[in-house]
Amino acid sequence: MLKYLAPKTIKPPFARYSHGVEIPTGKRLVLCSGQLGIGPDDAVPDDAGAQTELCFKNIAAILSEAGLTLNDTVRINAFVTGREHLQAYMDVRNRLFSDPAPASTLMIVSGFARPEFKVEVEVLAAG
Repeated sequence: MLKYLAPKTIKPPFARYSHGVEIPTGKRLVLCSGQLGIGPDDAVPDDAGAQTELCFKNIAAILSEAGLTLNDTVRINAFVTGREHLQAYMDVRNRLFSDPAPASTLMIVSGFARPEFKVEVEVLAAG
């Protein structure tokens, strides 16, 4: 059973995420490379929310190859190219992950390999 860590001695999370998640002995770990908002047809939507949907759809496919689902995610690292994309990203993340939520980091970066990308997401899953 995963243990979600929320020390009372530090400020609670700013949004829906856990400060930490302890993975018990015996769980398998799956590390996903960063996924961009691009479909199998090479289409990249302009909207940050739609890109986020594709990032998590791609991650779900990777996890499925290992017999896991998004529900097995214990950590999310996400990157957006501007503050204006934060809410769209968080809306999708919050819809896909219930409480207790995975540990999570969200950073604003200057860009990705191609200028049309606005969001990149990588996860660590345990199952």
